[in-house]
Amino acid sequence: MTRVAAIDCGTNSIRLLVADADPVTGTLVDLDRRMTIVRLGQGVDRTGRLAPEALERTFAACREYAAVIKEHGAERLRFVATSASRDAENRDAFVRGVLDILGVEPEVITGDQEAEFSFTGATRELSGRTDLAKPYLVVDIGGGSTEFVVGEEHVRAARSVDVGCVRMTERHLVQDGTVTDPPTAAQVAAVRADVEAALDLAEQTVPLRGARTLVGLAGSVTTVAAIALDLPAYDSAAIHHARVPYARVREITERLLTSTHAERAAIPVLHPGRVDVIGAGALVLLALMERIGADEVVVSEHDILDGIAFSLA
Repeated sequence: MTRVAAIDCGTNSIRLLVADADPVTGTLVDLDRRMTIVRLGQGVDRTGRLAPEALERTFAACREYAAVIKEHGAERLRFVATSASRDAENRDAFVRGVLDILGVEPEVITGDQEAEFSFTGATRELSGRTDLAKPYLVVDIGGGSTEFVVGEEHVRAARSVDVGCVRMTERHLVQDGTVTDPPTAAQVAAVRADVEAALDLAEQTVPLRGARTLVGLAGSVTTVAAIALDLPAYDSAAIHHARVPYARVREITERLLTSTHAERAAIPVLHPGRVDVIGAGALVLLALMERIGADEVVVSEHDILDGIAFSLA
């Protein structure tokens, strides 16, 4: 076994996985898995720069993670950064800060690399399942971008597009500096138009409609699943590999997009850092399911973070 640490720094959250990895079988045994909402991508879509306060929130999480990694004695560490840090003019400040705290330089990966990690992390456990037909379509709905990946044991085609829950919220659901409470029909229509255009773009590369099993990843999808399961508190074990029917996704998305901030905040499984952005994230999932005619989405708690850890094994 090799003890590894993987960090995934996205637009909305930063996550850590410390695990024992078997280099022969590629299996992982989790030792510590945690997530912090830092909203690194705050304002990036508008300004093209990482905000100082967003950088400080991220560095504070990195300092916490550095202590956890040291405590567990991880032998290898890989830090991967995605959409927000790809887009930012001042990403050098981000790179320097991470290097100072963790001793490794963050890899600002491409959308295609992100898709590969997500697919590996999500589907490795599914290979022996006879109830889930191949090929898989893995959708990873992030804060700044969404990745679409089709494949069987390996990736056949992938595409990353710039629609995510934070980017769509900041672009269309904010007025006078605050999120509209609740969004107007016109605002929701604007999000939907961007998502449909992104799906058109993705279909130029990825045969979305040719997949037989839809696998959904990341916080927007897992939160929709938690609501669909009517959980009293967020429960990763209950959510992992849950199958959520299209009708429930549509019902929950409509509820989230017509509710007030206070009503969403009262949902027990909804992380405070997702209250303002969950509606846009759910809408990305709903639009995809309608585009490909999916009856359900299989939800995975294992995703890009697991793919990064596997790469260290």
